This record gives sequence, structure tokens and C-alpha cells, in this order.
Amino acid sequence: MHVNIALESPKQPEVMELIAELDAYQDTLYPAEARYALDVDSLALPHVLFAVARGADGVAVGCGAIVLNDDYGELKRMYVRPDARGKGAAQRVIEFLKSAACLQGCETVLLETGPYSHQALAFYEKRGYRRRGPYAEYPDHPLSVFMGKQLAPSRQM
Repeated sequence: MHVNIALESPKQPEVMELIAELDAYQDTLYPAEARYALDVDSLALPHVLFAVARGADGVAVGCGAIVLNDDYGELKRMYVRPDARGKGAAQRVIEFLKSAACLQGCETVLLETGPYSHQALAFYEKRGYRRRGPYAEYPDHPLSVFMGKQLAPSRQM
């Protein structure tokens, strides 16, 4: 599958549809109090890198974001439509975001997902993300799995 990845606004009807699909899927797995999703307005903030994957026909098939914080980037809203999975779209999105974050000086990417998101956990582990403890304001909750990956050597030695 030929996929083009670019930084785009999340405030596009077809992109908001992707986010709604992700929310609907997450609703089947986790209660609202155990979900830490960003809304579209938050995804459109200047410190957020929001990438969209589009097929050769220009239709959005996936998305993802990295929220740039002072000490790390946080991966959010990774989603690829089921009919586009297994064809490299998610890999392209995460690599694109990693590169864009590195250009902004980001050295570490952290994420929170859930224990029932088996495909996501396997995807992240295969790409070098390792389990870790909670970070930022996240509580240590049984429905949260925290992972991280060093992108570049830390300047804090």
C-alpha cells in the first residue's frame, strides 16, 4: 500500500472521522475514566505534531500525534483503519513522527496505552518501546501500560 504521511490539521472532517473511529474502538475496551485521549482542539495546538497517513487515492487511513513537552514527547492518537493495517501505514506514521520530533529536539517518546490493546502493545514493543512506570500526571492504574523509547542520547549526564 502506497501511503503518504504529512503533518496536517486534525480539524478536517475525514480526520475527525478517524479519531471518532478510534474513540469508538477504545469505548469497547476501557471505561471513560481509564482513557486519556486528547480532543481535536488539543491536537491542533502549536506544540503538537499531528500526522495523517493517506493512501494513493488521497483518503486518510491513519493518524498519530506527538505532544512536545519540555523533557519528552508523548505519542497520542495512533490509529490506522482496520482495512489498512498490516501494510506499513502505522510504521510510516510512527517513523515520520519520530523524525519530526527529533527535528524539534525531542530525545524521548513516552506513551500510555491499555493492557487490552494487544496489537498496539506488540507494535510498540517491536519498535523498541519498553514498559516503564507512570509519568507526568498519569495515575498508576491497572488499565494503563506505560512505555517509552529513547530517540537520542540524553544531554543530561
